[in-house]
Amino acid sequence: MKRPVIIGLCLLLGCAVAVADEPVSFKGKTITMVVATAPGGGTDMSGRLIAPLLASLLPGKPSVIVRNVPGAEGVTAMNYFVKQVAPDGLTVTMGSTTQADPLLYRRPQSQFDPTTFPIIGGAGRGGTALVIRRDAEPRLYDSGAAAVVMGALGGVPRSGMLATGWGVDVLGWNAKWVLGYRGTKDLMLALSREEIDMTSTANLFQLAEIIANPKFKILSQSGSLQNGQLMARNEFGGAPIFTSMLQDKIKDGLTRQAFDYWSSITSLDKWLALPPKTPEIYVQTYREAYKSLSADPAFADLGRKISEDFEPMSYRDVESLIAKIGSTPPEAIAYIGAMLRRQGVTAE
Repeated sequence: MKRPVIIGLCLLLGCAVAVADEPVSFKGKTITMVVATAPGGGTDMSGRLIAPLLASLLPGKPSVIVRNVPGAEGVTAMNYFVKQVAPDGLTVTMGSTTQADPLLYRRPQSQFDPTTFPIIGGAGRGGTALVIRRDAEPRLYDSGAAAVVMGALGGVPRSGMLATGWGVDVLGWNAKWVLGYRGTKDLMLALSREEIDMTSTANLFQLAEIIANPKFKILSQSGSLQNGQLMARNEFGGAPIFTSMLQDKIKDGLTRQAFDYWSSITSLDKWLALPPKTPEIYVQTYREAYKSLSADPAFADLGRKISEDFEPMSYRDVESLIAKIGSTPPEAIAYIGAMLRRQGVTAE
């Protein structure tokens, strides 16, 4: 079929597929960013930061609008995205870790699979730190001593704080959980008052005084994924990356799958994607624009006004995390809940 015939058919059918050897231009077009949360949260704020900056780097500099589609932890937006959005390069979505978790998208009402989305890029958490009182650390390795008290937020430990759970499970740490703290500020205050012995956070502002105090030590850090490698955060003074502490310590296959799932969930945060089956020419155009945006230090600076641990991520890193998370079998995910229950935490 000759090229003029292809173009004629596209015009006749109203399709927006670009001819392979013609450059993409969004001049005069409007890009819609579908955000899977209500206005005001971290995902929404990240999306509203990225949308106009990304559009300014796309050929033709299109206008952009952000459309919030909250509901069912993001299922409403993602179902809409795959069922009703044309893969014509004019609609993107901003998702979070929640929407990349098979615990959500394997539910009967979910009609999407993020492993099929062409990823444009994302933003990671920059890494968390596990901090401990120096005088309590010897007890962490002595099963005959009083257990080190690990303070955590809410009723179930958040993903970054689960390093302690893995330390107990795999490394034999002598620690117990105290839950229910309302925020990082409360945890830092409890640590300074010796109500707890250790905790975890990514908040540099809250950690600053703790890091400067010789009574405390950063025991480990999660690191941030960059070009396929976990990189240490300089602010954490050379503390080891937690996954390296467990290297070669996990022998059981199911435990390894569960740990890989947890470490990938911890590394992922915000991600930007096009609908499944979007033509490759649009995918590459968006990826190049996001790559240019990520290379601008001003972008990361703006992101850290939203969250101190904002760290731009390449599409390859985001794609690999979503794929690893999505390949986790249900029994491996269930292992984490069972692990916490063994440690006295009621977890689903």
